[in-house]
Amino acid sequence: MIFNFFRKKPLLKDLIPNKFVDIHSHVLPGLDDGAKTAEESLTLISKMKELGFTKIICTPHTYSGIYDNTKKSICNSYNLIKKSFYDIELKYSSEYMLDQTIYKRIEEKSFLCLNKNQILVELSFIDKPLGLYDMIFKIQNAGYEIILAHPERYFFFHNNFNEYEKLKKHGVKFQINLLSCVNYYGKKVTEICDKLFKYDFVDFVGSDIHNQNHINQFEKKIEIVNIKKLKSALENNIDFFG
Repeated sequence: MIFNFFRKKPLLKDLIPNKFVDIHSHVLPGLDDGAKTAEESLTLISKMKELGFTKIICTPHTYSGIYDNTKKSICNSYNLIKKSFYDIELKYSSEYMLDQTIYKRIEEKSFLCLNKNQILVELSFIDKPLGLYDMIFKIQNAGYEIILAHPERYFFFHNNFNEYEKLKKHGVKFQINLLSCVNYYGKKVTEICDKLFKYDFVDFVGSDIHNQNHINQFEKKIEIVNIKKLKSALENNIDFFG
């Protein structure tokens, strides 16, 4: 027991498995708050390859009025860099903000899916959107499976953990940010992240890489207790999206 207490914590980079598939990043150039240029994009992707990433599903924000991305704009950005890589697989999707514009996207079936019918969505960091569960119902009724990006970062859920359980009961999958496991977003976020692992609420993980600073965090030590469940989620990425 003494050995277990004092044993050295692994670095985040050391937990990345062979053939790892990342399902959340902002490395396509010129689309959002991630990579600004093709040169920056190529640098970030090269660093991700060095970390052991084998496949990257790029997911720029689609957020009406802020990041008005479309299938065309995302595809055009992807085409700028795709020919620069032959030893890492690049795909593209998007991270959709759950707001009132989601109903039009459902009607138009304009979602870019991660894989088959799975879409990555996010919430505002300010507050839970009105009609959240109606949006979830309508999306699912249209034949899509919802993966919620970084649920551990929504502070309005932290003091109401039952909300996470409610989301799971409604069939929502959870994607934890890897940097949440190294205290990057603060200790409270890391604590919630660990609790989500404890209750087996975590389905997938993502890097959510935007810039070089995010790459640097992979040199940090893991700060969560449930490392075994983190490893399982890393493998889930490969099983479902490889």
